[in-house]
Amino acid sequence: MSLFTPLKIRDVSFRNRIVVSPMCQYSSTDGFANDWHLVHLGTRAVGGAGVVFTEATAVTADGRISPDDLGIWKDEHIDFLAHIARFVEQQGAVAGVQLAHAGRKASTAAPWLGGHPVLEADRGWHPIWAPSAIPFSEKHQTPEALDEAGIRAIARAFGEAAGRALKAGFRVLEIHSAHGYLLHSFLSPLSNQRQDTYGGSFENRTRIMRDVVREVRSYWPEWYPLFLRISATDHKEGGWDLEQSVELARQVKPLGVDLVDCSSGGLLPHVAIPFGPGYQTAFAERIRKEAGILTGAVGVITAAEQADHILRTDQADMVVMARELLRHPYWPLEAARKLGVDVAWPNQYLRAKQ
Repeated sequence: MSLFTPLKIRDVSFRNRIVVSPMCQYSSTDGFANDWHLVHLGTRAVGGAGVVFTEATAVTADGRISPDDLGIWKDEHIDFLAHIARFVEQQGAVAGVQLAHAGRKASTAAPWLGGHPVLEADRGWHPIWAPSAIPFSEKHQTPEALDEAGIRAIARAFGEAAGRALKAGFRVLEIHSAHGYLLHSFLSPLSNQRQDTYGGSFENRTRIMRDVVREVRSYWPEWYPLFLRISATDHKEGGWDLEQSVELARQVKPLGVDLVDCSSGGLLPHVAIPFGPGYQTAFAERIRKEAGILTGAVGVITAAEQADHILRTDQADMVVMARELLRHPYWPLEAARKLGVDVAWPNQYLRAKQ
């Protein structure tokens, strides 16, 4: 297994193991995709990636991180998303969408506007939702704790969003349960202090995850892959950790999850994270081996040789890249050159291949 070894999951074939990570663009109005998203995602498909994921795409309007986030909570969103999916697929990549709900980190400004919480007068909203009424930080608004009816409604929203993704022509889905957003906040005892069937024990804290996976799979066909992004650890004593991540992977695999995308952190502000090249790869390796599930490695993967080594040493099945593909959208083509692999270039760019 190497970086350019094709991979088949269910009935979908990927030309290589390079995944364009979901990266928020904060460039939507009312959740609608537009030309920016077409060019941003389409360029990475032209650049040779195997999978191109949309950014975190909100399943409800109040589940957006910012007022400018991409959405898939209504049928009107489908048309332009379908335009993007068609273009991505025409370039030989697989088009994917990440389904998300921001939870207690919702209603914040875009990073270049300061990333601070925004009020209703500034296009923000209230309430925001969480497992417990605990704010993300002292600067964020206090969320309202979801009741069980609200939890079921959000699970249904994930399922209905999967149905829209299918109509739009996407062929792989990812459920976002990382970085302190809603589903992750249910998993961690640091943010989930409920006393009902969705809090307390590991079985209860992970119940929403199983609910969401079942709902998504009820809309998403069995021949298409389903990924799950998690924060493998909160990097905080008493929080969600790698051992629980392994067990969660074991639980969701028989429900229809095919690959776990292994990130970390994001639940709490000001947490020390041991940051460096490949710093999260060990999470992917352990979950892969102990849960017997495909995994994606993510986190400061920048060099072709580094990415190839992760796969050749069976630490993960795919590499999920973000910032390096912002800097170099044609990185996969250059990586193939460095590794001595002959891959197809777009006909329009063949003159530059030599």
